[in-house]
Amino acid sequence: MPVERLSDMTRRILRSMFAAGLFDNPAVKAPIDFDAHAQVTKAAGTEGIVLLKNKGDVLPLATKGKTITVIGGFANAGVLSGGGSSQVVSDGGPGASIPLGGDGMMGPFRTVVYHASSPLKAIRAKAGEKQVRFNDGSYPAEAAAVAKTTDVAIVFATQWMSEGADAPDLSLPNGQDALIAAVAAANPNTIVVLETGGPVHMPWLDKVAGVVEAWYPGSRGGEAIADILFGDANPSGRLPITFPADDGQLLYKDIPGADKPEFSPAEITYTEGADVGYRHYAKTGAKPLFPFGYGLGYSRFSYGDVKVTGGDTLTVSFEVTNTGKRPGQDVPQVYLTNAAGTKTQRLIGWSKVALAPGEKKRVTVTADTRLLGNFDEAAHAWQVKAGEYQVAVGASATDLDLKGGAAVKASTRQP
Repeated sequence: MPVERLSDMTRRILRSMFAAGLFDNPAVKAPIDFDAHAQVTKAAGTEGIVLLKNKGDVLPLATKGKTITVIGGFANAGVLSGGGSSQVVSDGGPGASIPLGGDGMMGPFRTVVYHASSPLKAIRAKAGEKQVRFNDGSYPAEAAAVAKTTDVAIVFATQWMSEGADAPDLSLPNGQDALIAAVAAANPNTIVVLETGGPVHMPWLDKVAGVVEAWYPGSRGGEAIADILFGDANPSGRLPITFPADDGQLLYKDIPGADKPEFSPAEITYTEGADVGYRHYAKTGAKPLFPFGYGLGYSRFSYGDVKVTGGDTLTVSFEVTNTGKRPGQDVPQVYLTNAAGTKTQRLIGWSKVALAPGEKKRVTVTADTRLLGNFDEAAHAWQVKAGEYQVAVGASATDLDLKGGAAVKASTRQP
């Protein structure tokens, strides 16, 4: 690199620093309010948790049983932090740190870090007079024997993921599927809390009473999970991805190049175009395990009185009613189902609305115009055809109750 180029780059950096006053008015290091930051992360973690199953209203736990067994997932230590660039260590250090090692460039970075936010501790803090026991889940038979003697069993299952390392399949690692199956066979009131980076298979789904997808819930994830489990927070998270029922529903079951040495070239031919995720399922008619946008809560909601207006774009309004007995938040979603005579499925908007029991609100969603069209490579623009556009409103990509439509004008929009 020429010295002149390096000098020019340095000058541009320093010029901006002087222009911003960093030398004349240097930044003052102020104390960090970690407690305030923790409340922000707890709120985000709580709203991101998705309730996937709640058979017989086994959740919330506030009024359920007198004994609880917490099993596995390092729940006594903390909650997972994602690997790679997303991995952080909370104030005060990790709850646990487990080096996995391995060959290749990513080997030194393969360390599983748990935020020191123990779900077990948080559950005990909320349990009151309930007895809470812990089993690390190392031996399924032992965990099942303990679970059999309690009213409720909560199995924490983890799947650590990182950039630079693909998961070879959608099973839970380290024999956790067998652990869950054993516990569920011993106790019908088994709840599974998943800390995963993506969808996983659930061969035990029919045998458990509840499933909670907590993802990597952050530096106060243990407390967030406990709030959901005991009903201090009403679940309002929705799936941002589809959970497949089996490997046959995947576009690419095998990872090209996975059997080759590191840095070996691999070729992938993508034939699906834009029909990925929920659009792939809509096109093939396959029924997923859990669809995109899915999520339960401790309240019930209904939709009605849909009105659609057209013109330059689509504006969809409808009423949302909390038909349950608890205040809660719902996430109604609007999908484009037909664009000027072409059948499709495309999420064009959504809203998150908080409602008290019996309360009703009108929600309005206006679509970004480009979501109604397709990208024309030659024109380098989004093209919207004139015609009738149909929409559907519902609770997920496969649960669409309300339908309507309106005419939209032709338009061209530069990116």
